[in-house]
Amino acid sequence: MRGPRAAVRRPSRVRARGAAIAAFVVLAAMVPAVAVAAGPRQADAELPYVCTLPSGQRPVTVRISAVFPDRVAAGEPIRPADVTTTVEFPAEAVADLAAAGAAGVRAETRLTVAVAQNDARAEATWRGTAQPAVLPPTGPLTLTATGDVPTVTGQGDGELTLSAAHLAVDLTPSATDGATGAPAAFTAECSLAEDAPGSGLLATVPVGAAPSGPGGSPTASPSASASASPGGQGGDPADRQGERAPRVSGDTPGGTADRPDAPPCKYDAGYPAGPQSLDAYITGYSNVQKLKGAALIPLTCTLIEQGPPEFIPYPDWSGGTIKQHSTGDLYNGGRKASLPITATFLTFGFTPTTATMVLEQTGPVTIDSLGATDFMFTSTDTWVRVPLVLKVTSLSVNGTPLAVGPNCRTEKPLSSPDPDPANHPGDHLVLHGRGEQVTGEPATGYLLTSGGPLTGEMSIPAFTGCGAGGENIDRLLTASVSGSGNYVKQIQGQTCFVSAETPNPDECTADLQPLKIPVPER
Repeated sequence: MRGPRAAVRRPSRVRARGAAIAAFVVLAAMVPAVAVAAGPRQADAELPYVCTLPSGQRPVTVRISAVFPDRVAAGEPIRPADVTTTVEFPAEAVADLAAAGAAGVRAETRLTVAVAQNDARAEATWRGTAQPAVLPPTGPLTLTATGDVPTVTGQGDGELTLSAAHLAVDLTPSATDGATGAPAAFTAECSLAEDAPGSGLLATVPVGAAPSGPGGSPTASPSASASASPGGQGGDPADRQGERAPRVSGDTPGGTADRPDAPPCKYDAGYPAGPQSLDAYITGYSNVQKLKGAALIPLTCTLIEQGPPEFIPYPDWSGGTIKQHSTGDLYNGGRKASLPITATFLTFGFTPTTATMVLEQTGPVTIDSLGATDFMFTSTDTWVRVPLVLKVTSLSVNGTPLAVGPNCRTEKPLSSPDPDPANHPGDHLVLHGRGEQVTGEPATGYLLTSGGPLTGEMSIPAFTGCGAGGENIDRLLTASVSGSGNYVKQIQGQTCFVSAETPNPDECTADLQPLKIPVPER
């Protein structure tokens, strides 16, 4: 917060608080490391995939490259470097996009990597972002995505294999000149073809001390790779699998990272900055009560315009209250929407169901802060209100795609109990954050400028417009998903004050994007 009571706005020297990483981690006993020599080696794989597009299934070529260490000690993280995922869509897919009115496309990739060591297994997700691409007039469309990926740690000696598995490509088309709007975003769900070489094997990294004697480091063998694939049969019971599984974790201890892979977040000609403009990333988790699971809210850009603060002194001037009203928007490639959200749940307790969703903003974001200060200590409550419609762009049940059509969404916005319904009528999500700060010391909790956790509870309305080819699945989605009591925990990162005469280099990149990237917390 900015204004007469400087204590409310977190000083630039104060950094975002530490937070627990919310990532898929299989807990395992750490084995003492053995000192070994390690050197990098390049891995390149060209793999055939089959992707489900709006017009049907298409063959797609995927090239994956990364640099791996030659060998690591047990308990030492394997950190893939220079990771790229290149997806080549055939000319038919380009024609599909052009027919829908797209002139270009921006892509995010999510590659599932199966990790195996001996009889234990885990999964990692390699996320990447591709530069916006213009559709070629003829021929295929090639998109190359890059990004940081999780580390993998073997829990004992033995070769650790990494193999490519399911791939999801989130595609956000841009409109042709003169068009009134861009075509709807969608997700291409891609499966590894049955004839993929090595069953998608990317790399084999020996873990543990090198054997003595001639011969040097052992190399991967096809038989060893095959036995360690996700479909192999392990001899351990389920509880031993959990104990021995390779450990997968993000690279970001403490809640933020300095520019890992993230979508663009900056003001542009379509959304120019104002006199008090901020930008920040948000992420988090949202529970789906009926399915007893949670969906990850991917990193999404928010643009915020701060309103002027109002200081109301107490009669004896021992302190006072501070009010501030600000507005904002989600901003994803020019659209007021989140990036695609993909989650897998067990419907009815046993059927794996994977859905890709987008949160579409239907009205302005409002941010109301109310603080109380005695000039030495300040506490601030902030309420963020935003009307959001949940749109489903793809759905598969037990691995079989189920057509949802282009207009599958909740019939009205998500809703939360509002503490001030008279002044804030209508359906909207409400998130609340509380921050406290002793003057001159780091703040705790949430403040608008420094970020932090925001929590709330929402109801998911009934669905409408879902289905294709004469099949209506509105009631199926409504019965499976809609309902109340869905807990939301959102983490906002440190903002970049883009309108400052000299933006803080500890908070902003050179091109005025947020430097600090939040990590989701459960």
